[in-house]
Amino acid sequence: MSWFKRKGSNILTDTPKEMPEGVWVKVPETGETVHRRELEDNAWVDPASGYHFPIGSKEYFALLFDDEEYTEIAKEIMPADPLKFEDRKLYSQRLTETQKKTGLDDAVRVAVGKSRKNDLVVACMDFRFIGGSMGAAVGERIARGIDHAREHKIPLLIISQSGGARMMESVLSLMQMAKTSAKLAQLGEQGIPYISLMTNPTTGGVTASFAMLGDFNIAEPKALIGFAGPRVIRQTIGRDLPDGFQTSEYLLEHGFLDFIVPRTQLKSKLSKLLNVLNKKYEKKGKK
Repeated sequence: MSWFKRKGSNILTDTPKEMPEGVWVKVPETGETVHRRELEDNAWVDPASGYHFPIGSKEYFALLFDDEEYTEIAKEIMPADPLKFEDRKLYSQRLTETQKKTGLDDAVRVAVGKSRKNDLVVACMDFRFIGGSMGAAVGERIARGIDHAREHKIPLLIISQSGGARMMESVLSLMQMAKTSAKLAQLGEQGIPYISLMTNPTTGGVTASFAMLGDFNIAEPKALIGFAGPRVIRQTIGRDLPDGFQTSEYLLEHGFLDFIVPRTQLKSKLSKLLNVLNKKYEKKGKK
């Protein structure tokens, strides 16, 4: 493409104006484009359509913790390759490459801080790290987060976004389902609140364990939530699935969720819920 000079109109164009990469973001649902800063200011939710762009632990921590201040715990727990697994590449190589690409150590981060002045432990999964899959280190980090909440009598929030158990760790990853569930049972025995937030997607062993064990099970709008994916279920039962099957809205209608909360309202809704739960816990402790 050649650039032109138009002398008669005081217009001189020698080089194209460069648009900084990533300034405009396309909304998958509508095809419209939105300015990146507008999305960032709106918790990565499209103001027009309400589409929730996927975000990770960095963004959720910034959204939930007051003044974006928090202390990360269980950072020393790192993924390993005990089975020396190999498919298209070595699992150890996949871990290294993913860590370098994402800047994350594994698929979950656990932090403690204050949210609207309420103490809170948050374990947040990152789908960018091998599909948010749950390996031994992920399970241990979540378990440490649960222990911290139990020991310090602080409410717990787990934000799930996962494809399920990490197949490269075989039975070691499946064991994390029982491990995290047992830890949550201990938390429940002490009456310490646990809120489970399911985002898009929450599937597999994560759904079959801690994601569905909350005192309150909540979700973002239009999140895919289930054990097996719709395609697998359709092939298994040999029939079409209902409209909206496995979405947040479908699960809410059928009693699997307590409520759906848009991300832009998450901190305020969570604050109201924690205020109520903390008062009940304080009354119970005085008896």
